[in-house]
Amino acid sequence: MNTTAFTCECCGQQHEGWPALTYNSPNNYYWLSSEEKEEIAVIDQDFCVIKYPEEVARFIRCVLFQKVNDHCQDLEYGVWVSLSEKSFQDYLENFDNENHETEYFGWLSNDISGYEFSESIPTTVVTQKGNNRPVIFPHESFNHSFVKDFHEGITKAEAEKRILNMINDTQ
Repeated sequence: MNTTAFTCECCGQQHEGWPALTYNSPNNYYWLSSEEKEEIAVIDQDFCVIKYPEEVARFIRCVLFQKVNDHCQDLEYGVWVSLSEKSFQDYLENFDNENHETEYFGWLSNDISGYEFSESIPTTVVTQKGNNRPVIFPHESFNHSFVKDFHEGITKAEAEKRILNMINDTQ
């Protein structure tokens, strides 16, 4: 697989290396009708809020690095996690603070291609200095094949398969 050059879906520019496998929205937003997206949801590149009649769901965009055992580059995912109101407010209030470092509990809010998801995966969300997107770590105690692969690593062939599947899914 030639993974040295790809065209970025977001900026249209040519990049080198493996592309990040990104999700443009959390599942909850994706599943809304066009009308619901207009009426009850707000989304930008880093935040999403959905005001359901019975609750408010809050999401932030994060990064997950999947270890690739037989390659020098990790596979990067751009995913969304849901946060509690308190954690979401803290993150929002410190969004422009380059020195803000903390951890939150969050729920993975995207279904990663190649895995079955009957429920969300609990994660630790770790904010980064320098205003980089937070990095998430699935809880090792949660019994799911994605969590197992995250902690044990995947092969280069599996990583390339995931990249091709994601590219083919977006075309």
